Amino acid sequence: MYMSDYKTDHQTKQQKSFETEDARSLLDQLLADSKLYTQSRDYKDLLDFVVLLRNFAPFNAMLLQVQKPGLSYAASARDWRERFDRWPKEGARPLLILWPFGPVALVYDVMDTKGKPLPEDVASFFARGEIDEIKLRSFEPLLKRKSIEWCFVDAGDRNAGSIRVVLRASSDKDTTQYRIHINRNHDPAVKFATLVHELGHLFLGHLGSDRKLGVPERRALDHSQQELEAESVAYIVCERNGVKSKSQTYLANFVNANTTIDHIDVYQVMRAAGQIETQLSLAAHTQYDRPTKSSKF
Repeated sequence: MYMSDYKTDHQTKQQKSFETEDARSLLDQLLADSKLYTQSRDYKDLLDFVVLLRNFAPFNAMLLQVQKPGLSYAASARDWRERFDRWPKEGARPLLILWPFGPVALVYDVMDTKGKPLPEDVASFFARGEIDEIKLRSFEPLLKRKSIEWCFVDAGDRNAGSIRVVLRASSDKDTTQYRIHINRNHDPAVKFATLVHELGHLFLGHLGSDRKLGVPERRALDHSQQELEAESVAYIVCERNGVKSKSQTYLANFVNANTTIDHIDVYQVMRAAGQIETQLSLAAHTQYDRPTKSSKF
């Protein structure tokens, strides 16, 4: 197995741990008990937090925010030891995240570790940098494997792109085929933001369910709800990968115009963002010590 294949398989296994009924029930209970993220400002703050913790999948970053609001950086004991020459303090309280080998893994807040001083840019340690044409083109074969065709079109500036179903699977043995149109006249950063936004619609279920891709049925949402969710996904993925997009302005305007987020499914937004990072091989690689059989959480 090539290293790239291993990384993709590793990312897929991690992402699938967030797509179970148990994960959904856990999140629903946490949000209900904590009464968090009911206000639009709190929701935007959550997205910013998920952007900050690039070394965790979006879903796990949210779990950390629920457990310890205000946390600035966290990592596994192994990462602290191997990457930063630090280790958890005696009696430090671990935080829980989902992990396919686990069912949970333990991580520690930077404030609960000791050792060598941290790099000044630790918060951006896992930043991916800007997207250029070469990197952009590398996504095409990855999407093609999932029956997602990507076509460039000659369009005006106000037409960024679109996505549609080309052929709907008629049985579980068939594969639904998709086509994304992206304006070839935009620069790479805008193209990337458009790609992520349109993939957001797909993985949020706005085009209908797709069992092979792990996509739910959510076509019933109105247009404004769909756009807000897709922009939320685009904001997370773009910001975590060093790309500035119009999503920042879009979400800021939403916060200014609204006080609640009654119709936003936070779980679906985090799940879709993680799926897109996995499909594009952008997922971060926090390393964990495999739990022992005697571990109890």
